[in-house]
Amino acid sequence: MPIAVGSQAPDFSLKSKTAEGLKDIKLSDNRGRKQTVLLFFPLAYTSVCTQEMCDQTNGLAEYEKLGADVIAISVDSPFAQEAWAKANKIGVTLASDLNKTVAQAYGVLLPMLAGVGDVSARAAFVIGRDGVVKYAEQTPTPKDLPDFAAVKAALAQ
Repeated sequence: MPIAVGSQAPDFSLKSKTAEGLKDIKLSDNRGRKQTVLLFFPLAYTSVCTQEMCDQTNGLAEYEKLGADVIAISVDSPFAQEAWAKANKIGVTLASDLNKTVAQAYGVLLPMLAGVGDVSARAAFVIGRDGVVKYAEQTPTPKDLPDFAAVKAALAQ
């Protein structure tokens, strides 16, 4: 069950692979500056995840207008995420939760997906500038997408 709206969002420091090398992605870097949309997704190189991240890449300008950064988190390595992003022109910031600690802290760790292992469930969170969760959703199945209209409505409030 995902952490509740009104909760203090757990901070994290995850790795992201960029052209410049490995970079630390921290939720607290946005505190007091911007809202943050956290998108948890199961695995890179899967059809639903690819479509979700490509769609969100196409909508990044709208999130920017709403004063928000988007960070997408999966249990893939930062190197796999980088290759997947390049292959699919994904512009969303991708962060590696290889140790699964952030998915666990947010209550969205999905055990034994398709018998492969533990992965992030598909989930969306809106974190306010104050670090408090304004919106939380875990989809019923990994094939279902979050309600992005509700995510944007939470950002607009």
